[in-house]
Amino acid sequence: MIAEGTTPAAFELLDQNSETVASDDLVGTPFVLFFYPKASTPGCTTEACAFRDLKEQFDALGVAVYGVSADTVKRQSNFASKYELNMPLLSDPEHKILAPWGVWAEKKNYGKTYMGIVRSTLLFDRKGAVAHVWPKVRVKGHAEAVLEKARELLG
Repeated sequence: MIAEGTTPAAFELLDQNSETVASDDLVGTPFVLFFYPKASTPGCTTEACAFRDLKEQFDALGVAVYGVSADTVKRQSNFASKYELNMPLLSDPEHKILAPWGVWAEKKNYGKTYMGIVRSTLLFDRKGAVAHVWPKVRVKGHAEAVLEKARELLG
């Protein structure tokens, strides 16, 4: 998993509207990237809706929030529409940032081993450096914890 204090290499990904989101454009604004395994699954839906419901509070702090998964743009679009998600959902099916940042990793479920997204979240400062890392996220209360850490960062 990418470490706190790291400034990752620049990236560009498409959001659910096929618009390019470039990390270079995010510098100057603190932002959150929450990584989720698969759009429209129960845990991912709960997590995305929690961030959706706190959007006004993140906006008041000037913190942008983005969801990221390996889902296609179309699947991200369907997910955003179905649950009225009010943040960009970035599509990374080629694992451009998922793999190098350590979010795409070996997982085990019911005795099977496979590669997939480890639910995790990164909070970035205004300079584009990782200010805080949440590896292996548990969904309940997570969006609130990220909001609180953002408040501390911008304190």
